[in-house]
Amino acid sequence: MNGRMIVSVSGIRDVTRDVVDGFAREMDARGVPLSLLVAPRLKDHYRLVRDPATQEWLLERREAGDAIVLHGYDQAATKRRRAEFATLPEHEARLRLLAADRVLEETGLRTRLFAPPRWLASSGAVAALPQVGFRMMADIAGIRDLAAGTVTKSRVYGIGDGAKSEPWWCRAMVIGASRVARRGELLRLAIAAPRLAESGPRQAILDAVDVALHHGAEPTVYSWQRRSASIVAA
Repeated sequence: MNGRMIVSVSGIRDVTRDVVDGFAREMDARGVPLSLLVAPRLKDHYRLVRDPATQEWLLERREAGDAIVLHGYDQAATKRRRAEFATLPEHEARLRLLAADRVLEETGLRTRLFAPPRWLASSGAVAALPQVGFRMMADIAGIRDLAAGTVTKSRVYGIGDGAKSEPWWCRAMVIGASRVARRGELLRLAIAAPRLAESGPRQAILDAVDVALHHGAEPTVYSWQRRSASIVAA
């Protein structure tokens, strides 16, 4: 039985858009849609609302079949070395989610899908998500259908965004991806956009995708459908 594969990219902004676009085109050639992890605010005072070129690129990619996934609100305002939603109480998480949701609605990128920075979310954040209208959350250990209350267990094999990017880890990721795909399980690959500008991490993610496709993994994206307990955007 063939498994499925989800490939996601985070850290998409003005200075990384071109390298992400190049990677997206390579995925297009392989028939692999992307899950694009979008944050309204990033470090160095970046604001998505002030970046119409990236907004347009994201809209075009979604129209072509990619998924938009909210990836936090303002990681730059979070204490150093701490993931934004990792320890938030429910009330504060709800306020941040509402603020992020407003930005995505304003830019035409609204989504019901959420993946916390570094894939870490507190119990308060998990509780706040459905209150704001989110239906799916992907964390480090699996994918939660917030409406059905079910979880599809699957770890993330990532580079950057809190994950390692050293050569040994890149090799281990490719080996792990091969093992998961060969077993016919769900494979989740993730890379932070700045790492795509580095030859080692970029080649590693390409190799992981190729080996998964070789083993018959079916490409898909993070999504949600009513009355479904699988990974299946509203």
